[in-house]
Amino acid sequence: MRTGEEVQHRDSRKKGGIVCAGNFIVDRVHTLSYWPEQGNLAHILHQDLGVGGGAANVVTDLASLGFPGRLAVAGCIGADQDGEIVKARLAVAGVDVGGLTALADRVTAHTHVMNVPGQNRTFFYHGGANDAVTDELVSPAAFAKAGYRLFYLGYLMLLPGLDRIGPDGRSGASRLLEAARRAGLTTCVDFVSSEDPDFAAKVGVALPFCDFLIINEMEAGRATGVTVRDAKGDLIEAGLLEAGERLLGAGVAKGAIIHAPEICFWFASGASPVMTRSRPVDPGDIVSTVGAGDAFCAAVLYGLHENWPVEHICAVAHAAAARCLGGATATDGIPDISVLLQEATETNPQPA
Repeated sequence: MRTGEEVQHRDSRKKGGIVCAGNFIVDRVHTLSYWPEQGNLAHILHQDLGVGGGAANVVTDLASLGFPGRLAVAGCIGADQDGEIVKARLAVAGVDVGGLTALADRVTAHTHVMNVPGQNRTFFYHGGANDAVTDELVSPAAFAKAGYRLFYLGYLMLLPGLDRIGPDGRSGASRLLEAARRAGLTTCVDFVSSEDPDFAAKVGVALPFCDFLIINEMEAGRATGVTVRDAKGDLIEAGLLEAGERLLGAGVAKGAIIHAPEICFWFASGASPVMTRSRPVDPGDIVSTVGAGDAFCAAVLYGLHENWPVEHICAVAHAAAARCLGGATATDGIPDISVLLQEATETNPQPA
């Protein structure tokens, strides 16, 4: 762990930077003996405490990767012990937490994550302060003035104050992203997998103000109405191709990146989609699937900031997601970028 002096010295030499705005959640991850039927008892084999949510996971992963620019966060926490946990965890990682607003009338968002090794995790979530985030509480212009380059917002569909569409047909997310772009920041957006029947409408109004969209295959399907997996759960690659083109048509300006456990497609206007395959992961090596998508997203942001080629970004992002699967929380499996670069070179996924 770096000392405060080391972080300060490192920050004084940094140029550029990434702001991560959105969800900040205290995650209590419970590893269970099995998933019980209603009324039955399961043993909690292990517990881990983590700081999660789209913005928190992505910025923590960037810090773990050794990102060479500055890192900052923006959003809301409660004026409570969990809020202090969020600030302390991020500050130790060298993240500027000045953009976090502590609300006296809200508790910090928190989740109980139920994890059975080898199975999908289940979340019990309380939105707390995250539900109060609005575009008025975040100032992209201040970050742009300080020299930051990328503005990440995540997760849409888990920030009701930003997702809600007003009488003017705009959402808080659309206004916030527009303000970030107007300030000169490149906007990057992620969704959460939600069953909200208004999913497509709510995310749709934000897409025209999004430069890069980084989402999984199920979110792409819900945003576009395209079927991306068949009844057996197999991926429909033609569906992903259609979904990507629809996202570009809906206003995503520079790149729509759709990732799945098997594959990634990178769509850009006027260019053929770039496809890369993920490297196989032994199911026995998977401790938890929590945060794998955020790890993928963090690596994409790293590569965008550093102007890496698309194929290189995707290879490193696949490696980051695979590494995350070996950790119990959303962020504790992420190594330094040098490790991912080596793994990406060894795997050498080929573009389509």
